[in-house]
Amino acid sequence: MTDFTLGSANRRQGDRVDLGIRDVVVADNGYFVRVVASPANGITLCTGSLGAGTQNDVPAMAERFAGRINFVHLRNVSRNTEGDFVEEDHLEGDVDMYAVMRTLLLEQKRREFEGRKDVRIPMRPDHGHLMLPDEHRKNIYPGYSLFGRMRGLAELRGLELGITRSL
Repeated sequence: MTDFTLGSANRRQGDRVDLGIRDVVVADNGYFVRVVASPANGITLCTGSLGAGTQNDVPAMAERFAGRINFVHLRNVSRNTEGDFVEEDHLEGDVDMYAVMRTLLLEQKRREFEGRKDVRIPMRPDHGHLMLPDEHRKNIYPGYSLFGRMRGLAELRGLELGITRSL
């Protein structure tokens, strides 16, 4: 087995990639993990992109694909029935972040028990709100402020620690 893993991004249908071509990866990544039955062929679980779709049960998707998740973007959104969504704090919104994080931590324990090399699933907070210290900095891209993302990281690490200690 190789030490290289692939994490295909799960974007909403119609999103565009840097090359200007349609991204073929949509909400249900089942097709891509079935094409090559290898732990090295996996998905990037983006809770915000998936959470933006009212049809998506993100915690159930995390459970379904847990063994094939190779990277995680953790962010949260609130959505309405018309398909609109807005970014939320990492622990607020329509995505049950506790359920997603618990699933990921249980998967890491399972991988460790099996002796897999890829025990740790890399995770990062994706997007953060603009915080006061960043307000007057130049070249801040929406969603990518230093302090907003660090706040999200702190919240998610606290959630992780609490769940880990309860398992």
